Amino acid sequence: MKTKFRYIYTILIALTFGMVYSACNDDETSGTPRIDYIRITEPTSSDSLIVSAGQGQLIAIIGENLGKAMGIEFNNLPATLTSPYVTNTSILVRVPSEVPSEVTNQLVIYFSDGSSLPYDFTVSINKPSVTSMECEYVNDGGMAVIYGNYFYEPLQVIFPGELEGEIVSVEDEAIKVMVPSGTSPGQITVKSNFGTGLSTFKFRDDRNIVISSDPFTGWWNASYVVTDPGEDAPEKINGNYIRVQKTIGSWAWTEVAGGPASAMGDISKNIPDEAILHPGLYSLKFEINTLKPYNNNLIKFNFGLGSELNDAYKWNPPYDTEGKWETITIPYSEIVKSYEDLGVTLVVRPEGYWTRILFHGNGALDCDICFDNFRIVPNKY
Repeated sequence: MKTKFRYIYTILIALTFGMVYSACNDDETSGTPRIDYIRITEPTSSDSLIVSAGQGQLIAIIGENLGKAMGIEFNNLPATLTSPYVTNTSILVRVPSEVPSEVTNQLVIYFSDGSSLPYDFTVSINKPSVTSMECEYVNDGGMAVIYGNYFYEPLQVIFPGELEGEIVSVEDEAIKVMVPSGTSPGQITVKSNFGTGLSTFKFRDDRNIVISSDPFTGWWNASYVVTDPGEDAPEKINGNYIRVQKTIGSWAWTEVAGGPASAMGDISKNIPDEAILHPGLYSLKFEINTLKPYNNNLIKFNFGLGSELNDAYKWNPPYDTEGKWETITIPYSEIVKSYEDLGVTLVVRPEGYWTRILFHGNGALDCDICFDNFRIVPNKY
């Protein structure tokens, strides 16, 4: 038995020396370096050749006479080389995550003898993604806050009408920009050196508005409509708006706006049939300005019904814009589910829909809240 184990041990030693010798031979570099191809490093996809890679991606450079590589750059940005991953026939390297100031679409390998080897290779850098705004309604001359990703400077922000806004600041996921004069409703464009991104929403979205104060229609509280804001009132963002400025008692029934289709008029017909049939494709949006925090009681929304539903949809506190206009987005599917949970199924109603904003909940609220532009719009523009 001991002889058997000794024999196996001898074989293992021989194999180990063989592998070391092979590796040493592999690292011996003679001749001119060359790159044959580049592939991904996933073992099951080793035959997947690539001509581009994303930021931070690990790649394998395959060729000959690469063992004396001392450095490598992508778009003039240095990548980190680790000795064990550099052999005569391959280099494993991670593409830099930084954004280049110049795009050459080349990688360059530098060798210890002072030579270099360029190779055409593209680093895929994402174009800007424009997903939302702090407020979709900002007046000309006001400062807009745009959210998204891949905001790599230098940037341009283009508002509808091909009007460029003055950028105030840029962060990783937010741009502050002044809205230029003459802007109209439409998509916002953000341009970088790596592409152009269009907003997935419509700036100053005027589609499918279901509660408006221009003019006021419905059953309740025309007195809440602000037509001429005073010094203590928020500025208009799209004509008249609603302001509820009063103490609302616990469980006090306080209807703000709305009513049946017959009282609302043609605006009650503005919910698209597709939203009723496929609510997951739509959202309820509106602008809100809390001069005092919404920190108690409860707001209930009815949109898309044939008649009132007193216990749905519930928009719970807290929320506080601290005296600024902001856009609220609620998936319409959530609203519809709240109806279905109470046994109510939406159907298409050519004659129009019941609409209501209702305060009705536990706890007194010292209320000073403004609303505007209730609309049901597609999730993607």
